[in-house]
Amino acid sequence: MAGASAQPAWAQALAAVGLLVASRAATRLALWLYAAFLRPAKPLRRRYGAWAVVTGATDGIGRALAFELAAAGLGLVLVGRSPDKLAAVSKEVSARFPGAEVRTFVIDFAADGLAASVAALAESIRGLDVGVLVNNAGHGYPYARYFHEVDEELRRNLIRLNVEAVTRMTHAVLPGMVERKRGAVVNIGSGAASIMPSTPLYTVYAATKAYADQFSRSLYVEYKNKGIDVQCQVPMYVATKMASIRQASLFAPSPETYARAAVRYIGYEPRCAPYWPHALLWFLFSVVPEPLVDGYVLGMSLGIRKMGRAKEARKKAV
Repeated sequence: MAGASAQPAWAQALAAVGLLVASRAATRLALWLYAAFLRPAKPLRRRYGAWAVVTGATDGIGRALAFELAAAGLGLVLVGRSPDKLAAVSKEVSARFPGAEVRTFVIDFAADGLAASVAALAESIRGLDVGVLVNNAGHGYPYARYFHEVDEELRRNLIRLNVEAVTRMTHAVLPGMVERKRGAVVNIGSGAASIMPSTPLYTVYAATKAYADQFSRSLYVEYKNKGIDVQCQVPMYVATKMASIRQASLFAPSPETYARAAVRYIGYEPRCAPYWPHALLWFLFSVVPEPLVDGYVLGMSLGIRKMGRAKEARKKAV
């Protein structure tokens, strides 16, 4: 009777494999839920140091991150190209967090002489206990366009801000972290490079953000045993001027909502989508066949290109 009811060996092996796959999926889901909703933020000041340097700190994600880092008890070195905007953010941070130490430094990352500007910044922060560097300053397309339509100025600015500035800022701040044997570097990448299989009509932007991803991953391995955590955060859409999104939504959060999630993830995974709906999109895109995703994104980009060209034509007609 027992022999008749016994399953064949191949069926038992298949069941064992299925159980293993299900167990692994359940474990990954549990770990993600913990990281997204329950895992505490690291004590940034105690773990890494007293100061944070934030680039692109006058608008969008960078500005929101500055406030979150001040709330975590860090002094701030705010870096941006507009002295007036830097002064305004500094004043607002000081008003919201009395006693917070705030310094500003003006750099136009798109201008010539970037090496000298970053060297001057490095000299200005010499002796500061810089524990966190946030490379947030970046550049995007005004609207979607084919690669042959990307002019020289736009190509140069994309590479200068998204590649050269990130590299130079990290190289300027990292030696102090190595000397103190602690620190965290956060590079703001993009889901366009790390989540999507392709990003047609935003090709140069996606390629520069792919640099940030691999740059961060390699530095993570290179410096982990020196007490330095390097991370690339890969958000999808956030309601910022750069993304041309005015109204926040579930999948395009406000900079403040994104920043709250982002700070909680500092010091953990080397690549992450801190805002949980973005992580959900990451999973969904990973299980959909790439040709379907490519077609969907291409269609969306072509629509954006059409609207952008029409808006540009109206401006020229005025």
